[in-house]
Amino acid sequence: MSTPTTPTRTAKLDWPLMKNNIAREDLDAVIEFLRQDNPILTQSRQVRAFEKEWSEWLGVKHSVFVNSGSSANLLSMTALKILRGSGEIIVPPLTWVSDIASVIQSGHTPVFADIDLRSLGMDTDEILRKITPRTKAVFLTHVLGYNALTQKLLDELQTRGIPLIEDVCESHGATFKGRKLGGFGWMSDFSFYYAHHMSTIEGGVISTDDPELYERLRMLRAHGMVRESDSEELRRSYKEKHSDLNPDFIFSHAAYNFRSTEINAVIGRCQLKRLDTNNVIRRENLKLFLSQLDSEKYFTDFNTEGSCNYAFTLLLRQSDAPLCDRVMRALREHGVEFRRGMSGGGNQLRQPYLKGIIPDREFEKYPKVDHVHFYGFYLGNYPDLEKDKIADLCALLNSL
Repeated sequence: MSTPTTPTRTAKLDWPLMKNNIAREDLDAVIEFLRQDNPILTQSRQVRAFEKEWSEWLGVKHSVFVNSGSSANLLSMTALKILRGSGEIIVPPLTWVSDIASVIQSGHTPVFADIDLRSLGMDTDEILRKITPRTKAVFLTHVLGYNALTQKLLDELQTRGIPLIEDVCESHGATFKGRKLGGFGWMSDFSFYYAHHMSTIEGGVISTDDPELYERLRMLRAHGMVRESDSEELRRSYKEKHSDLNPDFIFSHAAYNFRSTEINAVIGRCQLKRLDTNNVIRRENLKLFLSQLDSEKYFTDFNTEGSCNYAFTLLLRQSDAPLCDRVMRALREHGVEFRRGMSGGGNQLRQPYLKGIIPDREFEKYPKVDHVHFYGFYLGNYPDLEKDKIADLCALLNSL
C-alpha cells in the first residue's frame, strides 16, 4: 500500500457521484437527429436500432428498451407471473427499492437472503437455503459492478428448474467466466440512469434469449397491445380468437405504458460506442483505490474478478461508529459526494414500505447487510476522475 501525501483539511477534492456522463457528442447526435423534417420522437426506428445494438453488445437475442430500470423490473416480474404464475421470489436485502417493490406490486412474495461481503450480492448458500416448492425465481442483483454469480448457483437452479432473473442495473460490462452479466438468466434488467455506466437520461432495458418471453415483454411495454408483438403467428392467433375486435386494438393483458423515445435511443446508441473504453478506465480506477486503502481499517477483499464499477465501495472492516463519523465528516469537508449504505441506501429490510409484509425486526437476521447499512459507502467512479485525486482520497481515509 502506497502512502501519498495527506491532503490538507481545507483542500477540496470536488468529487461528485458522476461527472460528464452525457457528452457533447451525445448532444450533437440528438441535435442532428432533430434537424430532419417531421422527426418521429416517440418509440420508432431509433429504439429498434438501439435494441439490436444492445443485444449484440450483450450477446443475447432480444432486448426491449423501456423508460427506466425500475420499469424493466416491473415488466420482468409481471411477465414472470403471466408465464410461470405467482409465488415466492428470492431477493437481496441490498438492492434498489424497485426490485423488491416490483415483486410485491406483481403479486409475488419476497423472500430475502443475506449477502456475501466480497460481492455484495446474495450469498449462494443463503439463496439455496431459502428455496421452497413455492419458489418461482431468484432475482439476483449484481451490486455496484461486482459479479454475484457462482457456478454452484447456476447449476443448482438449472437442476431445480428455477429461473434466474439478473438485475444488472449497476454492472454494465461486468463478467463471469468471460461472459457479460445479463446473459446468464432467463432475463436481465439494466438501467441507463444518469449516474450509471452509460445513460439515456432515463431508461432501461430487458434482455432475453427466450422468444416467447420477448413477445410478452414487447406487448406489456405498450398497454398489452398485441400489435406490438413481432410474431405474426401470435398476432394472427389473437385476431382469430377475437374477431369482434379491431386487430390494431387488441389488449392481451392489463399492462403499462413504459415506452421510451427516439431521443433516448439516439443518446443510447451514441453512448454504447464508448462504453467498453470507459469501462477499462473504471476498472483501473477501482484497482488503484482498493490497493491504496488501509486494509486494517477498510474492507478491501472484494471479488474484483470481472467487475466493472461505476462507484468505489468503501466499507469499514469493523463496526466502528467513531471512525464512521470521522469518515463522513472528512468526505463532506473535502467535497466528496457519497451515499451511505451502499446500493439503495442499505438494508431494505429496515424500510417502512415492508412493514406488514415481513415480520417486525426481521432485519436482525441479516447481520452482513446490516453491517454494510451502517458502515458502508459508495463514491463516484467515472472516466474523467483524476488518478491523483484517488491517491489523495486514500491518504485522507487512511489518516482518520
